[in-house]
Amino acid sequence: MKLFPKLFLSHLLVVIIAEAAVFVLVEFFAPRFFAEHVARMVHMVQMMGMGPMAESLRIDLENGLSATLTSALLVSLPLSALLAAVTAYWVSRRLARTANLLASGSRRMASGDYRLRLPVEGRDELAELAVHFNNLAEALDRVEQSRVELIGNVAHELRTPLAALQGYAEAAADGVMPPEAVARAINREVAAMRRLVEDLSLVSRVEAGSVELELAPHDPAVLVRAAHDRFASVFASAGVELRLELPAEGLPPVRADAGRTDQVLANLLSNALRHTPEGGTVILRLEPQGGFARFCVRDTGPGIPEAYQQRIFERFFRLDAARSRGSGGSGVGLTVSKGLVEAMGGQIELRSRPGEGAEFCFTLPFAKA
Repeated sequence: MKLFPKLFLSHLLVVIIAEAAVFVLVEFFAPRFFAEHVARMVHMVQMMGMGPMAESLRIDLENGLSATLTSALLVSLPLSALLAAVTAYWVSRRLARTANLLASGSRRMASGDYRLRLPVEGRDELAELAVHFNNLAEALDRVEQSRVELIGNVAHELRTPLAALQGYAEAAADGVMPPEAVARAINREVAAMRRLVEDLSLVSRVEAGSVELELAPHDPAVLVRAAHDRFASVFASAGVELRLELPAEGLPPVRADAGRTDQVLANLLSNALRHTPEGGTVILRLEPQGGFARFCVRDTGPGIPEAYQQRIFERFFRLDAARSRGSGGSGVGLTVSKGLVEAMGGQIELRSRPGEGAEFCFTLPFAKA
């Protein structure tokens, strides 16, 4: 039997049982209560010297009550049953409709369609259930889109080195290139593919929260200076000024993994260098923020449109989709940076306005004494 008939019959059965109980109880108790009241009236009439009339009055009142009460119940019970049936039909219909929508939606989601959304009616638990179902469908839809984008991006990233490898193999077969040059070119493309595989592996471990960290107290100024010294010559050769700004007073040690912190700073500096034109400036700044040390990398590039800022930390997301891997990185640097910072107990954020550059800042907690 379907859910709707079950609900309707169950509601109707409850109503019938309740009405039968009311009928029996009223027929049983009402005459007794009325008889006590009539007895008091008869006693008062007898006190007034009207004994024979009082007994006749008592019998007539009791018979009238019984007939009137039964007639009233027989008339009101069908009307109340009809009203209860209409109410039970409406309630059962709504419950069954929500259950049917959930069932059909679940079947569509099981088949891979995550675009279905249930209508939200009212503010009760059924409406809340529909809201949770829609949230689940939306989350699964995002996961599916992310999966499709991941497959497409990996295929795109592998297409270039594979095409290059095929070209070098054909050149070697035709004798166009000497074997030594072909070997060097193949090693270069294989190294690029290896970096991609390592990036993907790191992203998966970061998102799964399984990155191994060696947390220890470190001087944040030393970490910043090391990153600055590492990239100073790279920025100079690109014609971009790399400026270091440290607080006047030293900061307490931060609890962090030195290698992973250097990796985050390297990702942010590399990203800033790619988007800063020649003659521009990138500022690497360290400052306190409550119980955290705040690391910031600010560039004078074109900035990031507001529509893209919510997606900037997604894996493989690039502002310029046509940019190649060689000039644009693997597209997972910011994703990895966000995961590593959060794993070390900090937060990372972006501030940018189009035409005014972009600033990435992340925090690391001070080490407790």
